[in-house]
Amino acid sequence: MPLDRRIQDLLGIDLPILQAPMAGAQGAGMAIAVSEAGGLGALPCALLSVAQARTELGIIRQRTSRPINLNFFCHKPPVPDAAREAQWRARLAGYYRELGIDPEGPIPASNRAPFDDAFCELVEEFRPEIVSFHFGLPEERLVNRVHAAGARVLSSATTAAEARWLADHGCDAIIAQGNEAGGHRGIFLGEDVGAQPGTLALVPQVVDAVKLPVIAAGGITDARGIVAAFALGASAVQVGTAYLFTPEATITPMHRAALARATDDGTALTNLFTGRPARGLVNRVMREIGPLSTDAPAFPTAGGALAPLKARAEAAGSADFSSLWSGQAAALGRAMPAGDLTRLLASEAKALLSALS
Repeated sequence: MPLDRRIQDLLGIDLPILQAPMAGAQGAGMAIAVSEAGGLGALPCALLSVAQARTELGIIRQRTSRPINLNFFCHKPPVPDAAREAQWRARLAGYYRELGIDPEGPIPASNRAPFDDAFCELVEEFRPEIVSFHFGLPEERLVNRVHAAGARVLSSATTAAEARWLADHGCDAIIAQGNEAGGHRGIFLGEDVGAQPGTLALVPQVVDAVKLPVIAAGGITDARGIVAAFALGASAVQVGTAYLFTPEATITPMHRAALARATDDGTALTNLFTGRPARGLVNRVMREIGPLSTDAPAFPTAGGALAPLKARAEAAGSADFSSLWSGQAAALGRAMPAGDLTRLLASEAKALLSALS
């Protein structure tokens, strides 16, 4: 279906469609459904312990023999900054009082563990066909161990410079993540998210910058986006937001309702929920504080102080303090099982390509 089959041949998949790993929004069920349909399902491990990831992988290996993508964050843990965290709590104190929560009470720690030796041992134990990373790559010795375990290595680039860096440091293919994409930006060589290009501008420049196959990501929700990505030189696409409409997504009813109301101008990049820029549907806390605020402490610690507010509001049926991750094309989403969606996207893209040829 695409202009070249390099990703399909490299990853051993039938369809040039990768399901974006979406931490906190899916588990083994979605990964299995997409892989069984011929695409590449993914298990996000950023919010999982090693034990939890092992359990999910055990389920996957029991239910599919198709290739699977195991995804990790590879950020550097932040240096504790008590003053900045106190400033953030003070910024949120009015919301605490409004919801009847003690502003001085304990808050949970934010759990987003970077890839390390323990996770690498899990990779060596289960030998997933693909391992992908966000925020660059882990240290060289870990990348070498992942390759030695037989896995292909992918990572996200938000600029052509990041793509070249990834190609020089052990990636087998590049995910070109346009600014339209939902969830966390994969930026790792800089901090200026305002200067990052959209998918239409980014993909052909990444294709020209590296010799590796390129996977287009960001704002791709239907066959038109897939065909456009192929025309730009991508070998495959990575789709995220469209899969949030499937029953396999583990998002809250409030998140589903917000997606159903999504508009093209209804998202923004925000650092309020984790400390790093991520695209989500605009809600109350984003409108009133941000969406980008210098008060938010470093990734991933910002989420701790928001957690009690999120829990109290969601218990009352409100998503005022929840991270509602979404890309800019959510209005094109269709509710159906993940396997059916994967096959439909492929068949519609094939038909559109035929009509255009």
